[in-house]
Amino acid sequence: MNRQIRNSAKALIIKDGKMLAIRLRDEDGEFYLMPGGGQNSEELLHETVKREVAEEIGILVEPKELVFAIECLNEESYHRVDLVFLCKYIKNIDNNELHEDKNQIGFEWLPIIRLKEIPLYPKKLRTQIMQLYKNKKYDVYLGNEDKEE
Repeated sequence: MNRQIRNSAKALIIKDGKMLAIRLRDEDGEFYLMPGGGQNSEELLHETVKREVAEEIGILVEPKELVFAIECLNEESYHRVDLVFLCKYIKNIDNNELHEDKNQIGFEWLPIIRLKEIPLYPKKLRTQIMQLYKNKKYDVYLGNEDKEE
């Protein structure tokens, strides 16, 4: 198969021991994803993160460092490469028109110490985010998201 590659920039926003995640619901139940999305042509990745977070949850962030890279080869019609940036929460954006994702029902601050119990996807990120938060060694490149940890 010859699929296009699509870069996606995601935001890991940590504040007071919690991370911000989009809450979604589908036929299988509720789950969480990090805010972010596809990079546009002529857009730098840090610009993608800022735009996507503002559009999806109405928050201004400052991208700091690239902390994770994870790919998806199985579910979509394209080969997705997610690049996750640790971001600093700046402020809520007043009167921002949200462009919510399909199935999005809100967003929530998830306690990092409980991530293994929470349906945050890609699943491989749960342990690595906990390690990063504890200032312990973590893996940056996580491979294909559909493969088990």
